Amino acid sequence: MYAFLISSFLAVASGCALAYGTGSIGWSVTLGVVVFLVSQFIIGRKVQSRVKLCMEVVQGILVEGQKQLQAKMQRWQIRPPGSMKEAQAEMMRDQRRFVGAALQATEAMHAYDRWVPLMKRQIATAQFQLHWMVKDFEDVDRLMPKVLFVDPVTSSMKLARLYMTGAKMEDMVKAYEKAVRRARYNQNVLPAATMSWIYMQRKDADSAFKVLTAALKNSDNQTLKINHEHLMNNRVTHFSNAGLADQWYSLHLEEPRVRQQRQRMQWR
Repeated sequence: MYAFLISSFLAVASGCALAYGTGSIGWSVTLGVVVFLVSQFIIGRKVQSRVKLCMEVVQGILVEGQKQLQAKMQRWQIRPPGSMKEAQAEMMRDQRRFVGAALQATEAMHAYDRWVPLMKRQIATAQFQLHWMVKDFEDVDRLMPKVLFVDPVTSSMKLARLYMTGAKMEDMVKAYEKAVRRARYNQNVLPAATMSWIYMQRKDADSAFKVLTAALKNSDNQTLKINHEHLMNNRVTHFSNAGLADQWYSLHLEEPRVRQQRQRMQWR
């Protein structure tokens, strides 16, 4: 809004100045339009660069936090923790710590609410994803009406949350169709995997098969192909989205299977 008001003021002022000096209405209108467009462009670029810096700060916090978690996991591979349950709780605490820092960093972006269209919704989308990471579903539900579901990941999160909360099937179908309506090639993979999984949980393999059949017209993803083949040959128990790895497990619909390694006794 501020950018529009400033550009409008400059356009009117320059147009009026030219009209007063030359008496040419046509040239004054032309100058006003040019000044408006140029000032909008300049202001927009400056504001966008500052918003980008804010997002880079948030991203930096997340990347550094992930590095620390990975380093800790590598240390545990060399020297296993005494209790796996306590180790998982410690990792969750560490994750909550750096996600909390990232959430705090997003608040700085509110300084541009009146400069950038949909800025509040962009911030809500970022915060929605951060709360999702640590399973703060109360905040996820609070933010959901403000989120811009324009990418496959957030759209799949919405679909997953609808399933978690026991939403009606028609609401989930509507959310899925909206997610894949304009999806580019292979951008439909996670939503299709999620929707077919939901159908499988409801013992509706036929609908899951139809979802995968349609999805493969716009994708060559191997996991979708394998699941499609399993359902085609009535091997419903073999259906699995594990091939999508962290992308799938980040939706919190399933926990990754961890193989327990037996510790060998060492005798001195």
